[in-house]
Amino acid sequence: MSRRVTRRSFLITGISAACASPLLGRGWFDGRPNEILSVAHIGVGGMGASDLSDVSSAQQVRIVALCDVDRANLSAALQLHPGARPFADFRAMFEMIADEIDAVVVSTPDHMHGPIAIAALELGKHVYVQKPAAHHLAEVRRMTELATEKGLVTQMGVQIHAHEAYRTAVATLRSGVIGKVSEAHLWVSKSWAGPPGGRAPRADPIPVALEWDLWLGVANARPFVQGAYHPANWRGWKDFGTGTLGDMGCHIFDPVFSSLGLGSPRTVISRGPQHYEETFAPDSDIVYEFPGTEQTTETLRLRWTDGGVTRPDAAKAQLPPDESLPGAGSFLVGEHGVMVIPHWSMPRVYRGGKRLELPLEVRESRNHYHEWADACRGEGTTSTPFSYAGPLTESVLLGTIAGRFRDEELRWDSGAMRFGHVGADALVERSYRPDW
Repeated sequence: MSRRVTRRSFLITGISAACASPLLGRGWFDGRPNEILSVAHIGVGGMGASDLSDVSSAQQVRIVALCDVDRANLSAALQLHPGARPFADFRAMFEMIADEIDAVVVSTPDHMHGPIAIAALELGKHVYVQKPAAHHLAEVRRMTELATEKGLVTQMGVQIHAHEAYRTAVATLRSGVIGKVSEAHLWVSKSWAGPPGGRAPRADPIPVALEWDLWLGVANARPFVQGAYHPANWRGWKDFGTGTLGDMGCHIFDPVFSSLGLGSPRTVISRGPQHYEETFAPDSDIVYEFPGTEQTTETLRLRWTDGGVTRPDAAKAQLPPDESLPGAGSFLVGEHGVMVIPHWSMPRVYRGGKRLELPLEVRESRNHYHEWADACRGEGTTSTPFSYAGPLTESVLLGTIAGRFRDEELRWDSGAMRFGHVGADALVERSYRPDW
């Protein structure tokens, strides 16, 4: 990544630093609990605005910099944090004030998670990044390695990991209530598909407030098209998002990975429609095979489905006739019954068509953001560090790759980071645009 600050990248900090209140002087941050944590937020619109609100509400946190390629988002965030330095280009921010930043929050579209997080980690900054951790497998692996090498505090934004529903499901499963698990079925009924035909053959005027070239970032250049990508439709495009699986998979895979201790899958195969040339198809049906753990049988079969057509096999959930599966969640088939984990609701246990009133290992919710901020200051640890979130994200991204090769079983060598499949291996990493 280019660390060079050009005259343009300096000027497009958008709103002159002179407009912001001067930063208070600060000494070297040594991670002591009473220290002020100086945080920079990159991406402050949409989910980024929510992340900013939650992180800034933690104790001993000061927002020192705000970065967004859309000046409307940046202006709104500055109203709430007038003392922060504003930037449009994160590279310029790091070049100019890296020594004033202790930690970085990344809440951009998926394609910029990896480049920004890697740059921050290389500078020795603690990092919170929204899910999925990155857009490509090579980026995720590099982030995980850097965090370990440098001993940095990291967290991936799967907020539900800290919610009482998922915490209770994980604790109850670990207690062995359904015995060893042989199958896991995960699903969501929503869809982030893009247009089958790809990009529109036109170029619309770029909004005055938007730095379109910076929004594209490491992705190849293309014209701006109103309503096609920014601000909310990028998830369905391969260059920018990771589809429905990338959006929701990290959430719904989470309690399954956490409770069963899963690592990398051996194989992955797509039985659903093949993705389009530039966009993701509206439905997925991905089947993984994982090596067994203490909580599973010798092999675990995990099936992910999304969209409005392909659905999980509800008969395997052993539900009573008057109950149905939720719109999103998972169920795990064990030796002594089935646990259904609705997305954002408490788990339920079934056996032979009857709901079992078993005691749950209830766990209270925690604040996912404060957990990270406190850990950055040397108080406690995070629950979704990259050492955990990295392998989880890798499995999710393996599914997005399999969706491009329908009915072809891909064998994944995690250590070598390769499939032994020419087409799939070409998708493990991506080439960045010049100057990125």
